[in-house]
Amino acid sequence: MVVDGLTDAEVDRVFQALADSTRRDILSHAIRQEQSVSTLAGRYAMSFAAVQKHVTVLERAQLVTKQRRGREQIVSANRPRLTQAAALIDEFERIWVERVGRIDDILTAQKGTPS
Repeated sequence: MVVDGLTDAEVDRVFQALADSTRRDILSHAIRQEQSVSTLAGRYAMSFAAVQKHVTVLERAQLVTKQRRGREQIVSANRPRLTQAAALIDEFERIWVERVGRIDDILTAQKGTPS
């Protein structure tokens, strides 16, 4: 399934990245304001290396970008990819709403059919 320019592998990486609450929280902070990995690491009860791994998963999914500024690595939200991810989720919502509507139609038709 290719949605809004995303391949199946890219879709998998986006959902894998968003499947973890720490990564969603890191992404939320990066959306509000770019932050250093060190600043992000200070927010969590885990090692710097663990936070760095979470950032790497987000980066592989292209949900964030990382840029070196001096000794710091700055994490920023990748807004175009976030827009694609939102479109992907909207497409799945549309599919499920359509399916629920069909189920409702079937149940309504069955109520009108004598047993």
